[in-house]
Amino acid sequence: MIVYYHPRFQRSFRKLDRNVKKQAEGVVALFKRDPFNIRLDTHRLHGKLERQWSFSIDSRNRILFEFLDKVQKEVVFLDIGDHRIYR
Repeated sequence: MIVYYHPRFQRSFRKLDRNVKKQAEGVVALFKRDPFNIRLDTHRLHGKLERQWSFSIDSRNRILFEFLDKVQKEVVFLDIGDHRIYR
């Protein structure tokens, strides 16, 4: 899995609490191995975000991303944070 990081994701990541950053790093490693692992709760979004997907870091924080190819081997992480990232 190849992951690209959008500038918005990078800005949001820098603002996160140290503990959330550490959790996110572990979850991203899991995502790279198996993007649909049940622990991640990976799901497609709807409405104006219908091309995007999300997975969980913890009960509060998510990573918003988009697949760049049909075989789901390249993604771009668009944003990270709580449910406000869906706005």
